[in-house]
Amino acid sequence: MSTDPAKSTTYAAAGVDVEAGDRAVELMKSAVAATHNANVVGEVGGFAGLFDVSVLKDFDRPLLASSTDGVGTKVAIAQALDKHDTIGYDLVGMVVDDIIVCGAKPLFMTDYIACGKVVAERIADIVRGIAEACASADVALVGGETAEHPGLLGVDEYDVAGAATGVVEASKLLGPEKVSAGDVLIGLPSSGIHSNGYSLVRHVIAEAGWGLDRNVPEFGRTLGEELLVPTHVYTGELNALFSALPDAVHAVSHVTGGGLSANVARVLPKGLVAKMSRTSWEIPPVFSTLGDLGGVPQEDRERTWNLGVGMVLVASAASVDSVLAACPGSWVLGDVSTDDGSLASELDYVQGAKGVDGGAAILG
Repeated sequence: MSTDPAKSTTYAAAGVDVEAGDRAVELMKSAVAATHNANVVGEVGGFAGLFDVSVLKDFDRPLLASSTDGVGTKVAIAQALDKHDTIGYDLVGMVVDDIIVCGAKPLFMTDYIACGKVVAERIADIVRGIAEACASADVALVGGETAEHPGLLGVDEYDVAGAATGVVEASKLLGPEKVSAGDVLIGLPSSGIHSNGYSLVRHVIAEAGWGLDRNVPEFGRTLGEELLVPTHVYTGELNALFSALPDAVHAVSHVTGGGLSANVARVLPKGLVAKMSRTSWEIPPVFSTLGDLGGVPQEDRERTWNLGVGMVLVASAASVDSVLAACPGSWVLGDVSTDDGSLASELDYVQGAKGVDGGAAILG
């Protein structure tokens, strides 16, 4: 059956540009390859990423750790500013830092980008950021996928997601089972809002009529520049910490959605409470400025944003000085004690957060 050329319909006519996808791969290829180590088998472009796990033979009981996440509505800021080379750091931080918290070393990562139209340079910028962040954490970027969804996403719209796998020796697994009364909470500074709570951020600035090009004296830069500060990736420094001080840290909390108390509570065993002091650190201006601009109640700020605390280490009291010395910018945030029930009626008391029937936390 012949086809009338005048009436023929091609994939390109439907909105999918295969050639643009190929160009994007060529532009990102060197950045991705730079994350590969001796354990990566094959080159960029295979149907599946291959990773040699022969090293697992040296483990007594290797536990694989996996994590998947996205960046959320922060991508809307990147799209509005047409700046896409930092959003990859946000993705990597959200994924691999959820693996390092249990003491596992992230091994490799994959990414997925869905877009309305493949613009090769834009896709390459996104993946270049992902690759650079992976390299900073010693994680191999072994594969990914870019999917063009015309009609579902606008031509300048995209979303990103990723997944990673790591490994930890069972005896070195960090978590509630290792935490006890007397342990000390050590805060690690965030680089800003990271990638959580941007729906609230965008609502606040929209209601206030603030443009992303607005210069904000408190920030020392424009609003858009402040909002696009990439998530700090902690995996590299925590890997080094765990190697140097293998028994110092008992648990780690990644402060993401839900805020400080909810995320700390989920790494404590039932019967213990983390008492944290609001006066132990200075909240960065971005949180107070946006919170005041939108009239955001303090409780909403604390359960939505990290407020300057990106990670919390639960360490033995004897190792506090060593951990502080190993982690620039860190400070003592509070401590862990037996939960005698006396704090349960307090407004700031959080227990059983994120579906975990574990310990409690209070920010006072």
